[in-house]
Amino acid sequence: DKFEELARIESLNVGKPLREAKGDVAYVYKLFEYYAGLADKIQGDTIPVPGNRLDYTVREPVGVTGHIAPWNYPLVLACRGIAPALAAGNTVVLKPASLTPLSALKLAEIAATVGFPPGVFNVVTGPGSSAGSALAGHPDVDSMTFTGSTETGKQIMQLAARHVTPVTLELGGKNPQIVFPDAKLDKALKGVLFGAFQNSGQMCWAGSRVFVHDSVRDDFLRKLAENVQKMKLGPGTKEETQMGPVVSRPQEASVLGYIEAGQKEGATVLVGGKKADAAELREGNFVLPTVFGGVDPGMRIAREEIFGPVLCAFDFTDVDEAIAQANATEYGLMAGVWTQNLQTAFRVASRLEAGMVNINEYPITFPQTPFSGFKQSALGAEQGIDAVHFYTRVKTVNVGLE
Repeated sequence: DKFEELARIESLNVGKPLREAKGDVAYVYKLFEYYAGLADKIQGDTIPVPGNRLDYTVREPVGVTGHIAPWNYPLVLACRGIAPALAAGNTVVLKPASLTPLSALKLAEIAATVGFPPGVFNVVTGPGSSAGSALAGHPDVDSMTFTGSTETGKQIMQLAARHVTPVTLELGGKNPQIVFPDAKLDKALKGVLFGAFQNSGQMCWAGSRVFVHDSVRDDFLRKLAENVQKMKLGPGTKEETQMGPVVSRPQEASVLGYIEAGQKEGATVLVGGKKADAAELREGNFVLPTVFGGVDPGMRIAREEIFGPVLCAFDFTDVDEAIAQANATEYGLMAGVWTQNLQTAFRVASRLEAGMVNINEYPITFPQTPFSGFKQSALGAEQGIDAVHFYTRVKTVNVGLE
């Protein structure tokens, strides 16, 4: 049982709290369990055709599958592609992020220990500009899966296009959460906090924009700021830590740059807004969890993916206004709706331009449900049966029976 070891490695790898890393490893277990159960259920079809003939299809492995994983969830987001690829009978080449290769290397060690044949599970480390580009553009790679920024995803598409290699992409997000006045506000508060600051906000599905109805705005934002102020920052390996550092000095500088830009453009810092200055945190990449109020939709902090612990708060008066603001982004990955009125919830969910909508919880996903996005957030879907199908090719067989 490698659970505790993998969790500790992942916590050290990224800096995330140990309890979050344990959640990651538990999810990886669920992924492999789900796809192991699907391995003997990858089926073709028998198709009625004219004449005395039998037509059927079979799904075959594509062959060599390439996977480029990001640094924010190195283990989960690698295994989300690896598990269905292996279940479909393929071999795997994984390129982990340069910042966080440890869990991928440990996974390869485990694969060898449990009896994977040589060459089935492979890990290649190195910079994305060299190792990643070589993998995405290699003629012997039969499918390519990438999770990361939208701009890099576009480059992966161009490289894969040289050999018409199929690609699945999971990219950026600027995800909205909408809090209606009839919502259970304490529950919504917990969901908004978790959605914005889990993993120090370093998530493509982070709920980094919250739209709160005018009638509950002041009370909700006051409680939000109070809870953010109480969050315990520290090393990920300490059990009491609620939020760890961001992954690197450049990432810290990027997040602080967005905070400065937001202030210059006229937004108001309700809480946080700077690097942590406590003596025990000063040497690390710790950015205080930050909430902005008075945000204009045209500001950079409202439009661009920050990938850090920064939440932008907006207010609205009617549902059409909330939906219009929520959809006013080039991204469309995930969204959250908080209301006790199911009619409102379903109506809003149908109008949100997002591949995934969570009602009265955020964020949530399961191995058996598709993880996909609209607009510039994704191409194709991961998880569920869709992922298995991506790692197979369909062959039609016609049999003349005369």
